[in-house]
Amino acid sequence: MVTKNEIKFIKSLRDKNIRNKFNLFVVEGKKSINEFLNSDYKVYKIYSTHPANISYGDVIQISEKQLIQISALKTPNKHIAIFNKIKFPLKNQKNYFLLDSASDPGNLGTMIRTLDWFGYDQLICSKNSVDCYNTKVIQSTMGSLSRINVHYVDLYDLISSSNLPVYGASVSGKSILEFREKKDSGIWVFGSESNGISDDISKLIDQNYCIPKGSNSVKTESLNLSTSFSIILSFLKLY
Repeated sequence: MVTKNEIKFIKSLRDKNIRNKFNLFVVEGKKSINEFLNSDYKVYKIYSTHPANISYGDVIQISEKQLIQISALKTPNKHIAIFNKIKFPLKNQKNYFLLDSASDPGNLGTMIRTLDWFGYDQLICSKNSVDCYNTKVIQSTMGSLSRINVHYVDLYDLISSSNLPVYGASVSGKSILEFREKKDSGIWVFGSESNGISDDISKLIDQNYCIPKGSNSVKTESLNLSTSFSIILSFLKLY
């Protein structure tokens, strides 16, 4: 059985500061939990109203009432797990994807899932970007976070120390269809949903690129951040 203190502790992990303090995060749903169980992440505890449905030896049974108490979802799944966070080393790669001040959990989750789809395994965020272990982020990745290493660093220092060309995603840039550089070598920077790329990072960008509008598009000012991200990754990977 789960105690009142355990329920209180699980709920407290919705807070980023508590997650950082205990180095733990929560995953909900059978599919996502199984993805993390099959990754490098180490499980701390698993709770379930139907323990037999989870392929793990030591699952703590809870009631439907307790599930509702500890779940962050409006419609709770039957299973909730706590995993230990991992500090991944930053990999040297030819392509880097950077997020500058991204604040929307759903967008970050979709971008992580997109990276996974196209076979990438690393994302670099500014320190003020939304936490990848946020419950909404994890839910929207549908398990992809278990395969994508997310780093939080000083983007200015990282870019300044690199010899790779730097490209920005901006509505004021050249059409991505005019991109003639090496597609597998460069740093791509994506800005926040509301303010775009910050001024200090913009100064380090060699060339901005945009996604061209359709001929009949007039009123739409911009694309959603995760949509732009998906289109540019598709262009780099497939064309």
